[in-house]
Amino acid sequence: MITLYGIANCDTIRKTRKWLEQQGADYEFHDYKKLGCSSGLAKTLISELGIESVINKRGTTWRKLPESEREPLTATRAQKLMQDQPSLIKRPVLCVDDQWLVGYDTARITALISKGSK
Repeated sequence: MITLYGIANCDTIRKTRKWLEQQGADYEFHDYKKLGCSSGLAKTLISELGIESVINKRGTTWRKLPESEREPLTATRAQKLMQDQPSLIKRPVLCVDDQWLVGYDTARITALISKGSK
């Protein structure tokens, strides 16, 4: 099973969804804006991918945060930020049979899907 995590109006998510559909991939879309980012999901993303891979420090949402909320960025603080501000999570995040990937890279997504379908 493929789950794509992101925000529906994100250009990269639209590109990823289009690519998955072109590949004939059956996937479920988890929209952070509608479904949120639960504590369990935030913990899983951090443990599977790492804080630096998950938190988008180049985006507007990050830059608007007060310094006191950004540093030091511990796992606990990152988890809370991800729940409160899901726009901070890099996109796309894909999960294929408990294998995780962050970022739009068709070669890596193809390898993940191929590995997951075995």
